[in-house]
Amino acid sequence: MNPIPGLHHVTAIASNPQRNLDFYTEVLGLRLVKRTVNFDDPETYHFYFGSDLGAPGSILTFFPWAGAPRGTGTGETSATAFRAPVRSLDYWLGRLLAASIPVEHTGLRFGDPVLSFRDPDGMALEIVGVDQTPDLQPSRWSDVPTEHALSGFFGVTLALAKLEATASVLQAMGLQASGVEKNRHRFVTACEAPGRVVDLVVDPQGSIAQLGAGSVHHIAFRVIDDADQLAWSEHLTAAGLHPTPVRDRVYFHSIYFREPGGVLFELATDPPGFTADEPAQSLGESLKLPTWIESHRSLLEKVLPPIELPHLRTGALHE
Repeated sequence: MNPIPGLHHVTAIASNPQRNLDFYTEVLGLRLVKRTVNFDDPETYHFYFGSDLGAPGSILTFFPWAGAPRGTGTGETSATAFRAPVRSLDYWLGRLLAASIPVEHTGLRFGDPVLSFRDPDGMALEIVGVDQTPDLQPSRWSDVPTEHALSGFFGVTLALAKLEATASVLQAMGLQASGVEKNRHRFVTACEAPGRVVDLVVDPQGSIAQLGAGSVHHIAFRVIDDADQLAWSEHLTAAGLHPTPVRDRVYFHSIYFREPGGVLFELATDPPGFTADEPAQSLGESLKLPTWIESHRSLLEKVLPPIELPHLRTGALHE
């Protein structure tokens, strides 16, 4: 059983699909690497944003449910953090302000500077300045200079009413406690990989999370392959957790379980990846459906709202 390197992806809820798409591609400079549907609710899009090929540890995904009310509270992921070079934080401050996105320096956290802001649905986002960033290829369509591009996740913050049970689960997953600042408890994986940090912020008086636009549906951790996933499933079961059977998500295979604090966790395999059903140069440009939903394509194309990809809207050519 190999160590968990870090996060694989984070999945959240949005409202307006075009606004969501424009913000993450045009403002944050991520690439739409897959346009598909929510396999459990196929009349809803599922967007995947990330590095140029959607490397594990860079992938932020959304279910855009039109008109969804906003949701916050304890028992959920309260902030999702990207990483960028320390020298790039002033660039990002200026870029976000130029896009009329309120943003602020929130000081040092465990020695690292942090920018805090929200997406159009109110989802809490951060950019953490680090000395070294993973070698991830930024989106080929982004106008963010390569030296300033976001380079995958730094980590996530979980808002909890209690600490101990969730901390025990993270430790069973191989993460180690690495520090405490006030009510923030940091856990890290043993690997120098994107998304290796999970912070637990404890608020016993916090309200219970309500799922809605701007909230995170679940977080997924990486496992190397199917065999490793099976080993982790057996390990988690022995630890008293209850992972689901394996589910085929086409671009990875998944198991899920809810940790005691209320956050839905997933373990997702690195392969097959997002080039499984379309070439690298045209990732995200067409609606991709799994074989068991393909027969409903004509209906779904009528129901799903039309969207435009910014790089096609502006007439950019494939590389």
